[in-house]
Amino acid sequence: MLTLQIILGSVREGRGGAAVARWFEEAAQRDARFRTELVDLKALALPLMDEPNHPRLARYTHEHTKRFSHIIDRADAYVFVTTEYNFGIPGALKNALDYLAQEWKGKPMSIISYGGISGALRAAEDLRRVGVALNMVPLNHNVVAPLYRQQCDEAGHFSPNPTQIEAARDMLDALAEWGAMLRERRMRLEPAGTVTAATGP
Repeated sequence: MLTLQIILGSVREGRGGAAVARWFEEAAQRDARFRTELVDLKALALPLMDEPNHPRLARYTHEHTKRFSHIIDRADAYVFVTTEYNFGIPGALKNALDYLAQEWKGKPMSIISYGGISGALRAAEDLRRVGVALNMVPLNHNVVAPLYRQQCDEAGHFSPNPTQIEAARDMLDALAEWGAMLRERRMRLEPAGTVTAATGP
């Protein structure tokens, strides 16, 4: 079974991403190929990146970084849920991505973008570039939710349309395939506990 993390990238009050993430989390939980974890950056409350050493060294000095490293390292695949701020991803998401390096490496990623008429597609492209820089494997299987508030009821529950449901199903299939292949590759190439061993004082 693969560990799939759903990373909620917006931390502001009233964020719509929580409803979108909950919908996808419920869909992923019904898929026996995955063990699903929701990673809420608001709950983690990471400060602005404050480590003295380059992330590629994995020599972390702060407990919040060690905790975040442990969380991200155990995943086999990621789905990022992001909106768009001024044609880019939210600052909190960029900050979280910049904290680490080895933990992201060699793992597939997909994106659920939500927002106004564009569905945050520019932010999704921004996020793919960051993923490439971090040696993740961005997949061409994603979900877009333009004008997503029209799909939310008064209680804030997001109801996907048939296109989004099908896209989510295709995305899970791709993540399962690539997640398994890339996990096998990591097991061949990386000694067990590589990152964990480097996260001490």
